[in-house]
This record gives sequence, structure tokens and C-alpha cells, in this order.
Amino acid sequence: MEAELAALVRLAASTVVGAMATAGWESAQRAVGELWRRVHPERADTVVAELGEARADVLAAREQGDERAERELVVAWQARLRRLLAADPELAPELRRITDELLPLTGEAGPPADGTRLTANASGRSRVTMAGRDINITKG
Repeated sequence: MEAELAALVRLAASTVVGAMATAGWESAQRAVGELWRRVHPERADTVVAELGEARADVLAAREQGDERAERELVVAWQARLRRLLAADPELAPELRRITDELLPLTGEAGPPADGTRLTANASGRSRVTMAGRDINITKG
């Protein structure tokens, strides 16, 4: 489950930062602010203001073609979201819902609809066979 939460946090941070550069950035700001209000209400207004500042940074980074600056913002928000979920793991379904709502705004592809993701690394004379479901292998 830990790996699943880590993947959710990575996707959520990337989605929130990506949404900052869209017309729907206020939805991202509002949704993230609501998460903070549930766990740390005393910090929520500060987080909302920082999202606005981060938006300015994202827009500037995209204008200048500075992918590194945008990646750094994703890492920063990833750390914040990780700490938020550590404080209240029950927020995971809500963070997933928010991410699903914001992802179309970013123009990026999300995880596969069925949740299946296969990754393999092979070297030398290795052979990798992967299947998300049925597979038939015949040698001819």
C-alpha cells in the first residue's frame, strides 16, 4: 500500500502543478486548500497563498522553457502532499478524486484506466514477456 500512496502523491503533485498553468488553476487551488483545511486549518490560507505564488513560478518556467524549475515545484508539492497524507491517511481517496478531476486540465495522460502498469528492465541476453491479461507464446 505504501508504494500505491507514493505513486498517488507523485501523480497528484504533478497534476496540481500542471493545473496551475491552466485556466482551471483556481479549481486546483481550492481543492488543495480544502485538503489542508481538513488536517491543518491554521495553515490552509498560507498554503492557498503559496499555491498562487507557485502558479506564477510555473507560468514563468513555462514561458522560459525551464523544465527544471517546474520539476522542482513538483518535488516541493510532492513533499507537502506526502506530509499531509502522513498526518491523515484517510485523505488518500479524496486526493485521488481531486487528481482525477484535475488531470484532464493538464493535458497529460494519467495512469491506465484499469490500473495496470507494467515495467521491465532487461540486459544482456535476457528475454522479458509481460502481459496485462492473457498471453499465448508459440515458438516457430
